[in-house]
Amino acid sequence: YIPSRFLLCHEGTHRQKPRALFYYVLEVCMNTQTKNITIAGLCLALAMVLPFLTGQIPQIGSALSPMHIPVLLCGFLAGGFWGLLVGAAAPLLRFALFGMPPLMPMGIAMAFELATYGLVAGLVYRMLPGKPIHVYIALVTAMLAGRVVFGIAMYLLMKSAGNVYTMQMFLSGAFVKAVPGIILHLLLIPPIVLALEKSGFL
Repeated sequence: YIPSRFLLCHEGTHRQKPRALFYYVLEVCMNTQTKNITIAGLCLALAMVLPFLTGQIPQIGSALSPMHIPVLLCGFLAGGFWGLLVGAAAPLLRFALFGMPPLMPMGIAMAFELATYGLVAGLVYRMLPGKPIHVYIALVTAMLAGRVVFGIAMYLLMKSAGNVYTMQMFLSGAFVKAVPGIILHLLLIPPIVLALEKSGFL
């Protein structure tokens, strides 16, 4: 469907109709880009604010992972590219503003982790057909991929500093202690995405 204002502006020969289509596609792309930038900005702001709900206490924050929520949502709502940008920027910007999380090694490792969350959530969500179960598949895939990347980043950063990062430390931090956050994300994120799908936002 092409809005009538484009058809009125480009009435006449068949040669002019492709031009009308071009202007319509251009407007759609600009509107989509504006929406994605707005979503990314809001999600980045939420990533700054939500950790305050845990009182900036590292033990609670690592268990609930509130910063992960807006990054994952950004991937679903705005796509993998914006999810990656917001995920990479969030820990670094929060360290610059509030001093948390500590930059080395946690902040750098989190930047890689969250960037992977946003990227994979957006890519997998758009690759799969639009069924509710696929939102959960995309979310679980993103959470697994992000944790693997986090483990690799932590290992390399710790090794470069002359420290040790074992598999037991990885499994404990990324899965065992993170169970409350994993459950929270599974309960919270898919209903939000599905509600926005139903409303026509996505």
